[in-house]
Amino acid sequence: RDSSVTGVQTCALPIWMMNFQVEGMSCSHCVQSVTNAVQAVEPQAKVTIDLASGRVAVDGSERRDAVAQAIKDAGYSVAAGA
Repeated sequence: RDSSVTGVQTCALPIWMMNFQVEGMSCSHCVQSVTNAVQAVEPQAKVTIDLASGRVAVDGSERRDAVAQAIKDAGYSVAAGA
């Protein structure tokens, strides 16, 4: 008996690497807050944060402006054009 699912199509969304310059992060709690904010709009995103430089790299399929807004909504500043 075949238990595989048939007739199901998956649609892979393109993955984008987005970089943001984020101001206001100063500790590991900030890193977790930004990560949680990004993953709230993009649950499968890979988030890499360099706390010293304020650089946030996101690999995901969500729109850049939606990710930036999520970071801002968490209480951090995102540099324009970053």
